[in-house]
Amino acid sequence: MKTLAWYTKLSLGLTAFVPLYFMIAALGTKIGLWGWMTGLVGMTFTAGPFVLGIAFVVALMVVIIGLINWTGRKAEKEDGVKRPRSKMVMGVGIIGMIVPAAFALFGVATASKADDNPIHDIATDTATPPMFSAKVIAEREEAGANPLNNYQTPLAEIEMYKGAPPELAILSHAQIINDEYPELSPLPLGGASRADAVAAVAAAMGAMGFSDIRQNAEEGRVEGVAETFWFGFKDDVVARIGESEIDFRSVSRVGQSDLGANAARIAELREKVANQIGQR
Repeated sequence: MKTLAWYTKLSLGLTAFVPLYFMIAALGTKIGLWGWMTGLVGMTFTAGPFVLGIAFVVALMVVIIGLINWTGRKAEKEDGVKRPRSKMVMGVGIIGMIVPAAFALFGVATASKADDNPIHDIATDTATPPMFSAKVIAEREEAGANPLNNYQTPLAEIEMYKGAPPELAILSHAQIINDEYPELSPLPLGGASRADAVAAVAAAMGAMGFSDIRQNAEEGRVEGVAETFWFGFKDDVVARIGESEIDFRSVSRVGQSDLGANAARIAELREKVANQIGQR
């Protein structure tokens, strides 16, 4: 049997390289080979489309070559079966087009999700959001994390949102949270004591895989750090246990949009705590 043509090998190689490239961009960021701006912005969103485009174009050319062979212009016969290589070449090309197209669609969906979730600081109390301890604030500053902004300040007055669309710039964190995540609410303590609630929150954070979990029963505060799987982005989470309810806050250390991760995390944490203390 003849070996594969160079263009077929090239398409196969690029098809395999596409997912490998994005895995390297993400995991390299996670283990500290480069910063998140390089891994996410540079490698993924800037260079990524070029990688996808090259793989797609090469695959398209392979499909065209296969079609030409299929019509008989350069068809081959092997073992008495007509044009088996044309079918194989077109199959390789079609798969080579599907893979980058799928990644491109995922990128478009991610961009749309970022538009729907423009902020990265979410809390169940938008009037007086739970505050982090001095130790966590110091750790965030040392890591060069995003500043903690006032929830009532319009985004137009916050440096990282300069240039945001006018319809977004006039809104504050509080308005966006109330509009985008109306389902998020404090968790009533019911008959649970503050001490029981503190323990329940800490246990729930542990069950969700948080690290650096710290609880202060006297102040009614539990803190932890959540980390994303691929890029290893760290988000700080705090729960404030009051006399009658628990409020939650989750804040990303880097990035502008959190793609809805913080709201989803609060919802999951709230549900786990609710199950433990028997409340909704």
